[in-house]
Amino acid sequence: MVAIEKELPLLQLDVRDAAAGLELSRGAKWNQNEADWRFFLAKGTVYGMRDSASELIATAALLPYTKREAWISMVLVTESWRRRGLATRLVDACLDSAMRLGLTTWLDATPAGAAVYGPLGFAPTIQLRRLRLERGTSAGPGNELAPGKLGDFITCDIDAMGFDRRDLISELCGRPGSRLLSTNEATALVRDGRTARQIGPVFAASPESALALVAEIVAGEPGAHLIDAVADHATFLDGLMRAGWTIERPFQRMRFGRTAVQPGEPPFAVAGPEFG
Repeated sequence: MVAIEKELPLLQLDVRDAAAGLELSRGAKWNQNEADWRFFLAKGTVYGMRDSASELIATAALLPYTKREAWISMVLVTESWRRRGLATRLVDACLDSAMRLGLTTWLDATPAGAAVYGPLGFAPTIQLRRLRLERGTSAGPGNELAPGKLGDFITCDIDAMGFDRRDLISELCGRPGSRLLSTNEATALVRDGRTARQIGPVFAASPESALALVAEIVAGEPGAHLIDAVADHATFLDGLMRAGWTIERPFQRMRFGRTAVQPGEPPFAVAGPEFG
């Protein structure tokens, strides 16, 4: 069996593989949509493997944000090929590319993923909690929220991350269906996902103002929502659960290599494990 896996060639994918990547997300029950895949395939380096029938069975992506910092994600393996070392090979390929480019790499790992990435040299940083709120119909019109200012939102993101992701933030905010919303003390992005609307990043002066903004967003929209909350913001996390949100899974943010950046106060919620 090991010999068979070693014979599978490591391929570099392109935008023509977006639909096949989306099928992997669907099989894993993740929220990535085709626009997410197209962004990674256009802006990053996405490695993949195909089976003997040329079906895409595994992927991993390296997405540079700056000349020093990059994100690893889209680590997906179809169910029948899991636990055979494919994910490790693909992440190793991403790390090799990152080292050649002099990049420090980050990722948001599930507990199972963290057990794989730790021995590879990734160190834990902050913890996240993915929460879901199911709503069949809108709870009401809510208050009219003001549109957020993209420049201010990018500045908040740079302060929180310690590095510049303006290309990502601008692309997410510019997608059809995306809304950048704000109050006097909070601002958040809400965008389409494959199974639910995704809220995040969320920046706010206090947990109360962050909770109020999230409540207004879900009150004005039908359907399900996902949010990836930073676990250190315990008051915000507790408030979400009191409002009916349920925790789906934890994530561990991890870093490979030294970094000169100093992340600031983390947001109340991140853009998602795909992007950080």
